[in-house]
Parts: sequence; C-alpha cells; structure tokens
Amino acid sequence: MEIWNNRTTGADFVLLGLFHCILVPKLLFTFIFLVFLVAIIVNIMMVILIWLNSHLHSPMYFLLSQLSLMDLLYISTFVPKIAIDFLSGRNNISYTNCGIQLFLFMTLVGAECLLLAVMAYDRYVAICHPLHYSILMRPTVCIFMVAGTWLGALINAFIHVVYVLNLPYCGSREIHHFFCEIPALLKLVCADTSLYENGLFISGIIFLLFPISAIMASYGQILSTVLRLGLNMGMRKTLSTCSSHLIVVILFYGTAIIKYFLPKAYHTAEQDKVVSIFYTILTPLLNPLIYSLRNKEMSGALRKVLRRKITK
Repeated sequence: MEIWNNRTTGADFVLLGLFHCILVPKLLFTFIFLVFLVAIIVNIMMVILIWLNSHLHSPMYFLLSQLSLMDLLYISTFVPKIAIDFLSGRNNISYTNCGIQLFLFMTLVGAECLLLAVMAYDRYVAICHPLHYSILMRPTVCIFMVAGTWLGALINAFIHVVYVLNLPYCGSREIHHFFCEIPALLKLVCADTSLYENGLFISGIIFLLFPISAIMASYGQILSTVLRLGLNMGMRKTLSTCSSHLIVVILFYGTAIIKYFLPKAYHTAEQDKVVSIFYTILTPLLNPLIYSLRNKEMSGALRKVLRRKITK
C-alpha cells in the first residue's frame, strides 16, 4: 500500500493531446465535439428505437443495440476529457483517473471486439442454418454470449490495468497521446517491459486475431451458401445486413491491427494518434450510421417514429 501511495501522490501525468502541434486547434476541436454530439444522439436513438419497436426485437437487433451502447460509452470515455483539457488549458490527469480511463478503454474495446464476432455468428446461423436459428439464437443464448463478451473484456482489462499501474514510472510524465493507452504509457516506464509486451501481444491475438478469424470463417460459409442456393429477396435483405457488418468490422479491426500489430518502426506517435482518433471517435459515429442507412427495417422504424411525432 505504501508503494502505491508513493506512486499516486507523485506528479500527475500530462496528456500532450491532439492540439499541441496543430495549426488550427479550434477547428479540430470543433470537428471532434460535433462528431461526439452526433455520435451520442445517433447511438441513443438506435438503442431507444430497437427497444421500443417490437418488429426489431430479434437477436440481430439486440446485438446491434449492445454495439450502440458500447459505442456510446466508448466515445464518452475520451471526448469529455479532451474538451475539458482544451477549454481549461490544463492537460494533466491523475494517476487514478489515468487508471480508470485505461480500464474503461480496455473493457469497451475488448467487449466490442468479441461482440462483432458474435454478430458475425448470428448472420452465419441466419443464412447457413435458418431452420435452427430460433433455437441456436434464442434469447437466453444471446444474453449469455453478450454477458460473455463483457465478462471476458472486464477480466482482461483488470489484469492489464493492475499490472501497468504497478510498473515503475520515472523521468518524464508526458504521455504523447490524448488518452491513457498502454503503448503510450510503456514509453514512460523505467524497467524492462519486453515480457509484458509479449503478454500484451498474446492478449491482442485473443481479442483481435481470433475474433476476426471467426468472422472471416463465418463470412466464408455465408458466401459459399449464397453461391450454392442463389439469391432471393429474403437472402438479399440478409446480405445487406452482412455487408453493413463487414464494413464495421473492417473499420474497427483494421485500425486496431495497424496500431497493435505493426512493428513500432512503421508508425510514429503522431500516426498512432491519427489511428486512435479513427477507432475511438469516428467509429462510434460511423457504426450506427452504416447500420441505419443500409438497413431498411431500421430506417423504416425511424420514419414511423418521426411520422408519429410530426402528426401529434
């Protein structure tokens, strides 16, 4: 406990953020804040729409509501802190708050990685085993799988955060990032972290490569089934949802793999910030837009709600 107190009562970390080397910081801040507001509104609308509309009470939309909930929490973990730092001119973050932010980030990114794999499995069952869909994707199974994604992510986040916060930090407290992320924090550690980095790599395989392999396998089976059976109207509607999911998968996993699996020599701290903006700020906005714009049931349900509001 004494060691912990010594570490936490030292100097706060300093987040160098996004704006210290930008020529027009106010313009970038305005853009990020507008993205945040739209993402919050759209994701809340998605969750409310799915829960209120009985036609959307199916496993696919239940999983989609969970994705919107994760994105809602995800973007709220970063942008309020970015806004406070920009408006106040203070970029410091306490040891404890850094740990909380890291824990939330690790939990939400891990849960979303696993959830996207569950969503791919849902589409695989719907297309390849439609007669067994109501059994394989019954409500208890859906709840169990979603709970598993949250629990797995929580355990993984807890292990990493406890370990990283107990590493010895010395010298500079400047984090070359806009939030507390493990690769940025490890640069401040005055000890050999190679063993832990190997563990982090294994964690990345479990939460990134395994899910994306499962997703690719699911879509391989879906494509095989579609080519074998041909297209009808029902199949076309299902494939439209699949294409939306695939776009989300590419956006999310692609940027995460670039960040965590490319050798350090291939990306700088500034490039890492740009990639991080994509999967922490832009993806929570793009996910609901992709699903709502490309999904006729979602857009139809939204039109019905708006029509009711206008006629009242």
